[in-house]
Amino acid sequence: MIKDNQKVFNRLHVLMDIMITVFSYALAYFIKFYIIDAASPEVGVLPIGDYFMVLLFLVPAYVILYFLCDVYGPKRTVKRRHELLAIIQANTLGMAFYIIILYVVIREINYSRWMMVIFYMLNIFITCVSRIVLRKLLRTIRSRGYNLKHVLVVGYSRAAEQYIDRLLWNPQWGYKIAGILDDTVPSGTLYKGIKVLGRLDNLEVILPHHELDEIAIALPLKDYDNLEHVVSICEKSGVHTKFIPDYNSVIPTRPYTEDLMGLPVINIRYVPLSNNSNKVIKRAMDILGSTAGIVLLSPFLLLLAALVKISSPGPVIFKQERVGLHSKPFYMYKFRTMEQQSEEEEKKAWTVRDDPRVTGIGKFLRRTSLDELPQLFNILKGDMSLVGPRPERPLFVERFREEIPRYMVKHQVRPGLTGWAQVNGFRGDTSIKKRIDCDIYYIENWTIGFDIKIIFLTFFTGFVNKNAY
Repeated sequence: MIKDNQKVFNRLHVLMDIMITVFSYALAYFIKFYIIDAASPEVGVLPIGDYFMVLLFLVPAYVILYFLCDVYGPKRTVKRRHELLAIIQANTLGMAFYIIILYVVIREINYSRWMMVIFYMLNIFITCVSRIVLRKLLRTIRSRGYNLKHVLVVGYSRAAEQYIDRLLWNPQWGYKIAGILDDTVPSGTLYKGIKVLGRLDNLEVILPHHELDEIAIALPLKDYDNLEHVVSICEKSGVHTKFIPDYNSVIPTRPYTEDLMGLPVINIRYVPLSNNSNKVIKRAMDILGSTAGIVLLSPFLLLLAALVKISSPGPVIFKQERVGLHSKPFYMYKFRTMEQQSEEEEKKAWTVRDDPRVTGIGKFLRRTSLDELPQLFNILKGDMSLVGPRPERPLFVERFREEIPRYMVKHQVRPGLTGWAQVNGFRGDTSIKKRIDCDIYYIENWTIGFDIKIIFLTFFTGFVNKNAY
């Protein structure tokens, strides 16, 4: 059975990691004292025995850290980068503890710092390579029909179909679906080759006669009154049970749960920027980025300001009310690109192609998005962020909130100078719905790395806007 195989694999993983840690340490010692310092008359200040005595404490500490960082958890459906990040995290913590104990606790200053750096890099590299090779080997074995997990799906619903689809699309995960049980779909019905074996009542009969590794409960919403009974039967069988909720039509997003004194609470939407530490990191990045932008671009900003002033009478900076974080209004700054007009005329509609109100320099600024650069001051003030959903005017917000589902979700984060929608081409006169889909994806999947990626892409795809008039 798979659960027995998993125990064997975990033990092999631990043994392999112990061997890699010892090998990396020995190789780091060799590289430092026999290659880098080969010309030195003495090999290190301390004898070799003192260096390798450390392994008695280092190896078990690293194994414990690997467990704590979930390096040994099941990896069938886990993305490779998450596994590699866990390895890097464990090694970084291990090296930090090593340095603290060595230099602060026992105050031994004669251990080579360069050897520790080499060991740190070697151990991460060799461990990551071994995991990649092992993962490829296991996926090849599973795609050929070995080391499979046998799964029974209980309930026929949209969630069941989506679950089956994903398992069939990814044979390297090593899942084999034994069949489906459901009260409303006739026995013998096939869904992509997976047969409906019978009714929910057959569960107690089927479980003893099938070697199952998992049961996936995917009842439709209308059958949730059977959920407690089905879970009870599955729990008695001792087979690992999963619950796949059929609420995509009700909650069309990725929810997350929290523990409220033992009561599980499902939050409809996971917003990483609701976390205080993430807020601080992003705000610090905004302050540093906007300050650097203002300082470095100040001569260019002054040149653009002069061109705007010469092109037509009126102020250089155009202020317009937009809706920002928590649906609060703020004034967004832009270089003026149109002839000066009354506030009522400006509110009437978006700019259209060949709009006579747009000035000559204004067309260039709009096409290249350089008219947006004064928003660096909005970012410094805290009204906006370097990256986020683009802010809209209040009258359009009121309209779109009724016409487009989930439109108001974008106001859970600060609006941005650029965003995921913009680098994907959804700017100006493009689909609002697709723009919102991109914004929500960004909100739910935010990381600092994602922000850096969007800023990088903006330089190649975000400045020239073919949809700007």
